[in-house]
Amino acid sequence: MSQTDDRDRPEWPAELTRVPYWVFQRQDIYRAEQEKLFRGPYWSYLCLEAEVPAPGDYRTSFLGDTPVIVSRDQDGELYAFENRCAHRGALLALDDGGNAKDFTCVYHAWSYNLQGDLTGVAFKDGINGRGGMSKHFCLEDHGPRKLRLAVVSGLVFGSFDEDVPDIEDYLGDEILSRIERVLGGRTPVVLGRFTQLLPNNWKLYMENVKDSYHASILHLFFTTFGINRLGQRGGIIVSESGAHHVSYSAIDPEIEHDAAYSQQNIRSDSEYTLADPSLLNGFSEVGDDITLQILSVFPGFVLQQIQNSVAVRQILPRGVTSTRLNWTYLGFEEDTPEQRTVRLKQGNLVGPAGYISMEDGCVGGFVQRGIAGASDQQAVLEMGGASAESSDSRVTEASVRGFWKAYREGMNLRQEKNQ
Repeated sequence: MSQTDDRDRPEWPAELTRVPYWVFQRQDIYRAEQEKLFRGPYWSYLCLEAEVPAPGDYRTSFLGDTPVIVSRDQDGELYAFENRCAHRGALLALDDGGNAKDFTCVYHAWSYNLQGDLTGVAFKDGINGRGGMSKHFCLEDHGPRKLRLAVVSGLVFGSFDEDVPDIEDYLGDEILSRIERVLGGRTPVVLGRFTQLLPNNWKLYMENVKDSYHASILHLFFTTFGINRLGQRGGIIVSESGAHHVSYSAIDPEIEHDAAYSQQNIRSDSEYTLADPSLLNGFSEVGDDITLQILSVFPGFVLQQIQNSVAVRQILPRGVTSTRLNWTYLGFEEDTPEQRTVRLKQGNLVGPAGYISMEDGCVGGFVQRGIAGASDQQAVLEMGGASAESSDSRVTEASVRGFWKAYREGMNLRQEKNQ
């Protein structure tokens, strides 16, 4: 790969099994990520179609740290544009969503339609023939930047880059089919939302999502109650580019209490019990026996099915050492009342205080703090080999290596020829 413009930046090791810690620490890297990844030729998740169902409905969202608005116009089509007035840069929409006929900037009352076109400027012609804008000022020449949109099974993705591949090519057949497995043929309903602030670089959380190897080691609940053990039937799917992944497994009662974990002498093998075991009672989500599927789309989207807890996660950088994580919990219009109850109960499994995933909210911070004086050192990603390929084993870091493969390509980072 060609060199970056920043000549003082340390070189990147050639192997996918080494990740330099400086990539989580440098401000210049953060700025480059915003430009090359989040505003580059990639698709970023914005919202659900179900959140903007009617004409006039809108949701505010982000591409990286760039605020955007997704709206449905009176023609029934979705549009997206920067949440930024073309005049002095103020936000156009100040809340998370709602219904509107248009958007008017609170600062100087420049107004925009639901497609993001500038339609009016207060006092454009001045007062009594004095003041106002130049006679050459043209509304059509001003406005926030607009996004290209794509919808996959009710998920709305956006990109500022007109050259981004079609979403079907971007994701590939395997990832598309796994999204369709969870969301296809059903109408999502938002059951609840959480926003979580993480004390670490966004890439540390993305690593965590793709790391099937850690899940039943770090998470006491997973292993104790047999929801996720590495000996269960399952596997890893890594897209050809390395960018996207799926980890999946099925509960197998015959190995729920195998000896493999006790032999490792790790904290996730415990004798805890549930006061209410019905928490784990569920139903077949889509007619198969897969009870856990975690899917990620580069650069920052996650679709989860953990038992009957279905949710989407949006990973948003908020600085070098801060990440905003948006959780949206889903049910479906087709659910029976009993199924809805199961979903609401199992919503307690995940999220900022979830029985399973609360550890993920702090472990990235442990890494960020641990590497504070080690910018010249490297993480080791050798579990399961050195490749970024699909596997029928989840005792691997293949999908984490896949993330870094896609990341290095997108960031055009140098690599050492000799390590």
